Amino acid sequence: MQQPHSRFSVLSNSSLSSADLLSPTGSSRFSLPSAPSINATLGQTRQRPNIYDRNLNKTRSSEVSASAFAFLFSEIVQYTQKRVSGINDLERRLNILGYRVGMRVLELMTWRAESSSKAPKREIRFLPALMSIHTQVWRAVFGRPADAIEKSVENEDEYMIIDNDPLPERHISVPRDMSQLSCSSFTAGIVEAVLDGLGFPARVTAHNTPTQQYPSRTTILIKLEKSVLEREEIVK
Repeated sequence: MQQPHSRFSVLSNSSLSSADLLSPTGSSRFSLPSAPSINATLGQTRQRPNIYDRNLNKTRSSEVSASAFAFLFSEIVQYTQKRVSGINDLERRLNILGYRVGMRVLELMTWRAESSSKAPKREIRFLPALMSIHTQVWRAVFGRPADAIEKSVENEDEYMIIDNDPLPERHISVPRDMSQLSCSSFTAGIVEAVLDGLGFPARVTAHNTPTQQYPSRTTILIKLEKSVLEREEIVK
């Protein structure tokens, strides 16, 4: 009978079964830790903190990594850019995305105000509401208030929020052929959603207004609807 080649071994000549040879636990070359019991695993899962169980008031002072926000927002811009036909379409989609965020920001801020105050206050005048957006909303979203508020001297229905160093623009490199693009349309959408939720419907857009000191300076232009001006005259 021909002997097997030295490079091969015949399993049938071994006294061990094939199952024993193929089992890692049957060989001294393997050492696997014992699997935890199902009850122990479930116990560890229950002890892990759940974001949905966290108190919303306790997360008021928590911050998000600026690098994480910059990376996520950059990916959103790139993803959207590949699916639009021009700058106006891209800004419109960023505005829609910001509007969705703004609705949730207002809902969260309203809930916190009502839960922490026995007599929560709702602004019925536009200027106090605008000051709240300039300070509280900006701080809740971007970690600091905006830089200024201005009123148009030509049109009584136009107001402006100035941000000298907007976070959405900070890590975005805009090509020369798209120099008119303002990624702060995302911020404009947030402002428009908050104004709509507070009862001050308006059209909000973002415009690049760079200066030598602040090359990324952005103006959020708020154009109020006529009904808002008429109500302001009544409650004076």
